[in-house]
Amino acid sequence: MPVTPAVSEELARFSINQMTVKQLSLPELVAACGELGIPGVGLWREPVAAHGLERTAKLMRDAGLSVTTLCRGGFLTAIDPHARVAAIEDNKAAIDEAATLGTRTLVLVSGGLPPDSRDLRGARERIADALGELAPYAAVRGVRLAIEPLHPMFASDRCVVSTLAQALELAERFPASQVGVCVDTYHVWWDDEAPAGIARAGAAGRLHAFQLADWVTPLPEGVLNGRGQLGDGAIDMREWRGYVERAGYAGPIEVELFSETLWSREGRELLSETATRYVAYA
Repeated sequence: MPVTPAVSEELARFSINQMTVKQLSLPELVAACGELGIPGVGLWREPVAAHGLERTAKLMRDAGLSVTTLCRGGFLTAIDPHARVAAIEDNKAAIDEAATLGTRTLVLVSGGLPPDSRDLRGARERIADALGELAPYAAVRGVRLAIEPLHPMFASDRCVVSTLAQALELAERFPASQVGVCVDTYHVWWDDEAPAGIARAGAAGRLHAFQLADWVTPLPEGVLNGRGQLGDGAIDMREWRGYVERAGYAGPIEVELFSETLWSREGRELLSETATRYVAYA
């Protein structure tokens, strides 16, 4: 994909989530973004730690790349007191990492049901309790927490927050400058109430992140890594972009794809294709 002034303008809000092209090392990703005119990257904690937090922050700064989000905090549903303390400390570390990297937004995947539990409401209340400690901590460091609802198929093991309405019910207990939501098309496209939730979030200043991925069927075995390249599935990306923009969102638009098929490909080629698909479909 050649970089031209027209393409650069079309990519002005585009961000590539690091997981989309996890086959690229951080230096390789940064170099490819420079070549393709991609201005933003959503980072993940594990590869950042492997490269070194301070080294990563310098690498991004020197390249002029914006860190649009850090993934992920969360997993706040444990009942065991020691596990809860450990989760709080890990999330405080994630907040500190986000501040060092220069991103305002830490995405939260809230966590699934604890072992032998069937109490979804109780799990959500434990998330609220944890946010009561984490939100002020994040605010002091200039970081916002973005609760991401995940598709209901992940409710038992990864995220008891399945709808945007549930995410907002948690977020609205705290100032909008501290806690908001992350809207990911892969997780909310099926929900007829989500557009109203987006409008509600936008009116309150709680739209902290927006991510794109397509829904392709049949889902592969192991649904976590079943996301589709933009344009390959059932989701109208422009419709969802319209929802968030009418709600006042003017921030980065991050493409986050988990796919064994895509990860098997050459990384720079995939990155170029993803930028092209973003221009065509988003």
